[in-house]
Amino acid sequence: MTKPEDHVANAATAAANTVTAAARIEERAERVKQATTDAVDRTRDAVDRAADRTKDAVDRTADRVESSLHNATDRAAHGATRAAEKAEEAKLRGKEAYDDAVDKANDWLDVAREYVREKPVQSIALAVAAGWLAGRILRN
Repeated sequence: MTKPEDHVANAATAAANTVTAAARIEERAERVKQATTDAVDRTRDAVDRAADRTKDAVDRTADRVESSLHNATDRAAHGATRAAEKAEEAKLRGKEAYDDAVDKANDWLDVAREYVREKPVQSIALAVAAGWLAGRILRN
């Protein structure tokens, strides 16, 4: 049979084992907590580095897009300026051609008036002949 001292000794051993097991559980829980904290810190650092790299890449891309837009705007402005200059040149050439045509028409009108004044009978005969010819052409 077992003696009461054996029960006490067994209880003491069980209590010591329980304290030792509790200490081991607490130690392991502390290690898990530390490992989790380390993993969270490493993940946070990795996310921060990735965010920094992404931000840098976005900034570089934005700079390239901005530069391209400035270049395109400058080229468009230059093209618009050249087009406006060419349009102004064409307008001036057109005005000169119009003025020349008006001057020639006025010169011809002056010549025709002078001819009618100098030779009124021939002018009437010529007008009648031109009218008759135009009538013949238009009738057919």
